[in-house]
Amino acid sequence: MSRSSEWIEAFRGRKLVVFGDVMLDRYTFGDSTRISPEAPAPVFKAERVDAMIGGAGNVARNIVSLGGKAVLIGAIGADAAGRELQAAIEAEDGLSAALAINADMRTAVKNRYVAKNQQMLRVDEEDVGDQPDSVVADMMSSLATALDGASALVISDYAKGVLTEDAIARACALASDRNLPVVVDPKARDLSRYRGASVVTPNAKETEEATGQSCVSDAGAEAAARAIAQQVGCPMVVVTRGPQGMTVRNADDGITHLPTAAQEVFDVSGAGDTVVAALSLGLGSGLAVEDAAELANRAAGVVVAKVGTATVSAAELHIAMHGTGPDGRLTVSLDGAVAATRAWQAQGQSVVFTNGCFDLLHPGHVSLLGFAREQGDKLIVAINSDASVKRLKGPSRPVQDEDSRALVMEALRFVDLVVIFNEDTPLEAITAIQPDVLVKGADYKPGDVVGGNVVTGRGGRIALAPLVDGQSTTAAIARANGPENV
Repeated sequence: MSRSSEWIEAFRGRKLVVFGDVMLDRYTFGDSTRISPEAPAPVFKAERVDAMIGGAGNVARNIVSLGGKAVLIGAIGADAAGRELQAAIEAEDGLSAALAINADMRTAVKNRYVAKNQQMLRVDEEDVGDQPDSVVADMMSSLATALDGASALVISDYAKGVLTEDAIARACALASDRNLPVVVDPKARDLSRYRGASVVTPNAKETEEATGQSCVSDAGAEAAARAIAQQVGCPMVVVTRGPQGMTVRNADDGITHLPTAAQEVFDVSGAGDTVVAALSLGLGSGLAVEDAAELANRAAGVVVAKVGTATVSAAELHIAMHGTGPDGRLTVSLDGAVAATRAWQAQGQSVVFTNGCFDLLHPGHVSLLGFAREQGDKLIVAINSDASVKRLKGPSRPVQDEDSRALVMEALRFVDLVVIFNEDTPLEAITAIQPDVLVKGADYKPGDVVGGNVVTGRGGRIALAPLVDGQSTTAAIARANGPENV
């Protein structure tokens, strides 16, 4: 097992406490194709609504998704949104919460309207202000209890009023009494209010506001990280710089610059939460801050390729770092293939996609796969599930089940990853993976290739592989059944 595999494995079952502003993230997905006759504004046609735990809650969700356990401490209102939030928390395995109730405030809700993966509008419902003494007392009591047996404390500040300077100081003191690292995701312009933290994780904008120093260059980010360490009095700083990656300052004043691990960026909502979750799990597992930041950087590269307030799983992180699942297999989930693709593309490698039933492997298949491998740096092969093959080929197929077909595919030197899809066509897989090259046999016309417009629409290309005469699984089965069947 590699070092980074051991790091990710160390996340399993590790308990972290998250203290901060909890909110509900609601996404309304739909379409917008015309302008309203009533005003110069787009008309949005809603199609579906998704709701999930946001704010500090999204940090907790990412901790759980990465294999840890999380206890969420914060405050909500005595309203429908608060009840919805509580129900969502209860539905998450590995996540528990002790949320104080403030009957005089609304539970914070962020409503986002998304058309064609583009966010058009955000509508916030919230009451910002300090919590009353009784609510603060409830939160501090819950925090003290939750920190027993924990590996780290995460303070997630969204500037909604839960994290007053006094609350932060008391939380840091409770963690210090237990010798726990404290990771702060800040929001305030004055970062000195986070004194007592082990590490702060400002983004480029927050860093510039706090120090007056631009983070566009490595030199600027380095100077800013050192200024923040002095301002906060904390040993470690991780500055997240978007397309410029991360700058890490360790307790010995050493500086490490990490290039971005992101290639395709569909949605940055909650990406900072993913960074904080992975970083905190790493530090709570005893990793050096540079190693924890490397994991966090890779996790962020995965999550920004998703739409919505998303999370990253331990398996996705492993695949992004190693190109295989945690079990060493090349057959991975669709999310895993997406994670690997984004990691490869971020490294400047081109990703090729092809698909088929690949029931009884024959020279035609081998020729196709060899051709596909020559078209780029990495090859992902999508194979139809057993149910999909039966629908397409009839009740007597497949001859080999999907696990057997995937195992055979993994053994071929051309193949980097295998995905099994259950639909009749690979359109969903192609849309999610976003390969650079799409390969099919020369018996197709480019305009007839499923998913071709998805690939060419983002600047990719279609490549048609030469056919090998007389080679097909159907013909091979007929020959095996006797001359009368040929």
